[in-house]
This record gives sequence, C-alpha cells and structure tokens, in this order.
Amino acid sequence: MVFLLSEELRFPDPLLAEDNGLLAVGGDLSVDRLLLAYSLGVFPWFNPDDEIMWWASPFRPIYTPGEIKISKSLAKTIRKYPFEIKLDTNFEYVIEHCASIHRSGEPGTWISEEIAASYNILFEMGYLHTVEVYLEGRMVGGLYGISLGKAFFGESMFHLLPDVSKVALFALSEMLSEKGFHFIDSQVTNAHSLRMGAKEVNNITFDKMLKEALKYETEKGPWKFDFGDLKSRLK
Repeated sequence: MVFLLSEELRFPDPLLAEDNGLLAVGGDLSVDRLLLAYSLGVFPWFNPDDEIMWWASPFRPIYTPGEIKISKSLAKTIRKYPFEIKLDTNFEYVIEHCASIHRSGEPGTWISEEIAASYNILFEMGYLHTVEVYLEGRMVGGLYGISLGKAFFGESMFHLLPDVSKVALFALSEMLSEKGFHFIDSQVTNAHSLRMGAKEVNNITFDKMLKEALKYETEKGPWKFDFGDLKSRLK
C-alpha cells in the first residue's frame, strides 16, 4: 500500500513501504517535513512533473566511515593531483552541478528548483553539508547530504574530472570516521556504491542503526576539518 500524505506533519511506518521502496506520495517539501523524513529513514525522490514521492528502501546500501574501497585508478588520481578539500562553502554550485548530471537509468534530474530551495534552507540551518574538491582553485567535484546525530544521508554528487566525486566520498568517509559517525546512507543500491564498499542492510536493521545514531546530538554546520594531505590517508 502506498500512503497519501495530508498536511499533517507525519509519515507512516517506513517498514510498511512497498517492495520497491515507495512509501507515500504527497505532502510538501517544508524543512520540518524533510527533517522528520530523514529522522525516520525516509527520503524524497521524484521527477519534477510528478507528485512528491517518499521512499524507504527495503535494502539500504550503507558505508562504514573510514572503510571506503579505494580502487587503483582512484588511488592514482588522488596521488597525481594536489586536490584541496573544502566544506560547506558553495552549496549553490554543488547542487547546480548535481542537478545537471545525467545518470544512467534515470530520465532526468530529480533536483527541481523547489528541491534546491528547500535544501538551501537546510544548508543555512546547518543540517546539510557539502564536500567540495578543488584543483588549482576550481571546484571539480563534490557532494552534499544531510547530517542527523551520527548518521549521514548522502544525496547527490558530481564530477567535472574522472573519479573526483569518489575523491569527495573518500574525504567525507575519512572525516566522518574521525567524527565518530555510525554510517553513510547511500539510499539506493547501485553498482557504484557496491564497488566503493557499501553493504546492504535490510530495513529492519537500518531502522535499528538509525535509532542508535540519532541518540547523539547533531553537529550542525558549517563544518570544519583539517584533511591535511589527502594522499597520506590512503592505506
């Protein structure tokens, strides 16, 4: 059963989602509803011309911070280029480029102007964070996501040079490991997430993991972290 949301600020139990992960339609993209959704393990994902759709995947791809798999090509990229990592400095650039990236199997971008506006408010409130990769002063890749407690919900990433979105994920993983985060939620399983070391957990396990992570206070942004020489973090 797919639930129809009203103006009331609530969601059905995420464990009641359809086999494909669809839980509900409708509602709005207010920051209060978005924060409630993430706290329950629910996320929005829909085409701009569709109704708002809310998902709770039956199997979640989860990264353990500090345990990203580094391929030979990614390690070579990190060693070759003097990347600089910045946090929370240019959300508009990051989301604009995430919105412009075509992804295989998807008809277009789900990042509409309404989505961008709502997530910008979350950024200003300190719940949304960006990891930005610079080369010679130019941003060449990055990602953004939501932080609650000791959980990080990855939303989207982009790259203007090969492998640079993976560089951003590696940097995020290293930082969150030192901050004591429990997991990075990649939301929907794909070949990329599995290659990078994500492991699927069922929705019951994820629900338990999330409740444990939310026992901790949320560290709002803007975040600060000294990445040092990123090459030195390769194992």
